[in-house]
Amino acid sequence: MAFMEKPPAGKVLLDDTVPLTAAIEASQSLQSHTEYIIRVQRGISAENSWQIVRRYSDFDLLNNSLQIAGLSLPLPPKKLIGNMDREFIAERQKGLQNYLNVITTNHILSNCELVKKFLDPNNYSANYTEIALQQVSMFFRSEPKWEVVEPLKDIGWRIRKKYFLMKIKNQPKERLVLSWADLGPDKYLSDKDFQCLIKLLPSCLHPYIYRVTFATANESSALLIRTFNEKGTLKDLIYKAKPKDPFLKKYCNPKKIQGLELQQIKTYGRQILEVLKFLHDKGFPYGHLHASNVMLDGDTCRLLDLENSLLGLPSFYRSYFTQFRKINTLESVDVHCFGHLLYEMTYGRPPDSVPVDSFPPAPSMAVVAVLESTLSCDACKNGMPTVSRLLQMPLFSDVLLTTSEKPQFKIPTKLKEALRIAKECIEKRLIEEQKQIHQHRRLTRAQSHHGSEEERKKRKILARKKSKQSAIENSEEHSAKYSNSNNSAGSGASSPLTSPSSPTPPSTAGQ
Repeated sequence: MAFMEKPPAGKVLLDDTVPLTAAIEASQSLQSHTEYIIRVQRGISAENSWQIVRRYSDFDLLNNSLQIAGLSLPLPPKKLIGNMDREFIAERQKGLQNYLNVITTNHILSNCELVKKFLDPNNYSANYTEIALQQVSMFFRSEPKWEVVEPLKDIGWRIRKKYFLMKIKNQPKERLVLSWADLGPDKYLSDKDFQCLIKLLPSCLHPYIYRVTFATANESSALLIRTFNEKGTLKDLIYKAKPKDPFLKKYCNPKKIQGLELQQIKTYGRQILEVLKFLHDKGFPYGHLHASNVMLDGDTCRLLDLENSLLGLPSFYRSYFTQFRKINTLESVDVHCFGHLLYEMTYGRPPDSVPVDSFPPAPSMAVVAVLESTLSCDACKNGMPTVSRLLQMPLFSDVLLTTSEKPQFKIPTKLKEALRIAKECIEKRLIEEQKQIHQHRRLTRAQSHHGSEEERKKRKILARKKSKQSAIENSEEHSAKYSNSNNSAGSGASSPLTSPSSPTPPSTAGQ
């Protein structure tokens, strides 16, 4: 069988990109401190929630760890005297709730391991660096020519993907980078097909794909080795960051926000679109485009991490495109993610929110036209253009690419079929999640509308009108009956007026 409808049993294949929300439900004062009872929820289902208990010192510890991001986070200040007063506790609870809101709505912070462990200790208690080291050590037993120089700690955003700086023993000056990753929730390939496709990646030759030196996999993870690039990724260029620094430090709060030159935007954009078209034509699912997955080699962009879709890992921008039901194929996901990347190249930072209502001034209106076709309200509502359509737009159509390297990536027919079925399964899960989010949003909107002040006033007015109408109808009915009774009395009848529910008294005419 070429794929599995369900991922392998016995593994926790959690989607780390599903947002966590946190609400402080209550506080309880103990002898010398206060504990805050927090309800944490994963995604939209209230059933998928749990309680955690945290002290102020726990918040303080988290905040100190997040200082590496360089952000000014709104943690309420410490107070040594009077910190058990009821009013102070209530005020601090509001401040801590605001702090939780800020870190859970920041796209980078909310996905980092520190925040996940704070909010969901049951699912994030494992030491993934230790697990990765064990796997890498086992690999080195059969491949003794490689040697670890140092771990590259937290250089990526994924919790379950770790990096190590490497060297070859007989070439000690050459530096390589090893990446190890666990399986994700979208791994639908069979173990055999998965391992075959991973081992196929070093044979992929394309001028805009970063070459894989070595790749191997087992039934639970994959390990790949590439040449280490001192200049780093496209995101490092935009943010003027050092490649070896932690992800939070590099990208959370850039010192200088500046986009790229127009010619760079045009050239890099065209190169990235060309490689996306190549992968789409090959039937190879990608779905992982963002600026950190584009390596810069001189003036050439080369795509990274083709293994992510084989591993079943969720996309960096998944929490964005799950909101829009028209972005429901991996091709349309790539186009939407290209919009995010183009925005970052143009303005030197990601968009504040998506969809984007209006775009700041850009180096060319041709840039704005592409951004509007991928990130605007209309685009997100009606669907994405194809990669071929983007290549025909004025921003990219006149870019001349000079490369003599001929693309090569031969995928056997059997594996192509396995990829096609796996891609359908990935898209099926995406569509199902989008449907649930859409239904939840409609329900929330209806409840919000029903509970709004204006709606309550309307209901009160309507109730009064109904009450008045009912009173008028009862009064008219009573008058009519009284009139009929008088008419009967005038014509000689002796029966007294009775209510419809009361029994008629006996006649007194004989007496």
